[in-house]
Amino acid sequence: MTKKNIALLAGGRSSEREVSLTGGEQVFQALDKDKYNVLRYDPKTDLGRLVADAPQIDVALIIMHGPYGEDGTVQGLLDLLDIPYQGAGVLGSAVAMNKFISKQLYEKAGLPVPAYCTLTHRDQSPTSEIVDRLGLPLVVKPVACGSSIGMSIVHEPEKLPAAIAKAFEQDDTVLIEEYIDGVELTGGVLGNDKPEALPIIEIIPNDDHEFFDYEAKYIAGLTNEICPARIDGELTAKAQDYARRAHTALALRGYSRTDMILKNREMYVLETNTIPGMTPTSLMPQAAKAAGYDFGQLLDRLIDLGLKVHHDGKRPA
Repeated sequence: MTKKNIALLAGGRSSEREVSLTGGEQVFQALDKDKYNVLRYDPKTDLGRLVADAPQIDVALIIMHGPYGEDGTVQGLLDLLDIPYQGAGVLGSAVAMNKFISKQLYEKAGLPVPAYCTLTHRDQSPTSEIVDRLGLPLVVKPVACGSSIGMSIVHEPEKLPAAIAKAFEQDDTVLIEEYIDGVELTGGVLGNDKPEALPIIEIIPNDDHEFFDYEAKYIAGLTNEICPARIDGELTAKAQDYARRAHTALALRGYSRTDMILKNREMYVLETNTIPGMTPTSLMPQAAKAAGYDFGQLLDRLIDLGLKVHHDGKRPA
């Protein structure tokens, strides 16, 4: 069997660089070296080498998060170089990266979302108007950033300006949404035209963390992740349906993971990740394992899905 040359992209220059490098190392270790020759690239420093090596690359794995990796920029470069890759293409990546645009598309698809508004540096609305409209507590976060970086939960009106300023440090647009105190769920899907819904995961940050923040995501022991989630069959089916519909609404391919919140049997879609965390203990691999894919098999499947899109002449949307 002829080995495939895999370009493994990790690192980059977003605020999630270290997470990307850690995931990239885990993916490198898990890839079957009997099937693949793995060529490693850090887009922060190695774009020229990637371009030069393009003719010998069969497929790329993008293990990057945040701007300049998960937002369609690297995907566009790979399209220009005619290199297949896993997951969403330029359009889907860019749309899913923008939480405001995503919410509009969720709503158009009939998916419930928390009430929200956005702010830019040009907006002069008093914060009191936001509180009057959405109530308290409020979730404040950058529109295009991941791993909960720049995110705050605001309980007192006088703390809202500082939370907005914190989010503006990461982006020029800020999303503010009503806080829903409920059970955090996440649902992965796997596939191209007919994505398979994976088992739902319940996320329980420990008592020191009010929400699934950066530390809770990446420091072992700070979060209890239960797969399958402790919800009944009806709610499980609803969460899986919402994950598939969110995936379709954002024009995604390959795989994605959609975060939701459940309160009093009402479920709300929060956001969708087009390149979920990819270590063996990350949420997407956990769900895939529960569905019968070990980490190496999940990577094989993602590679095959990316190659199929390319072979069929259908660029990921």
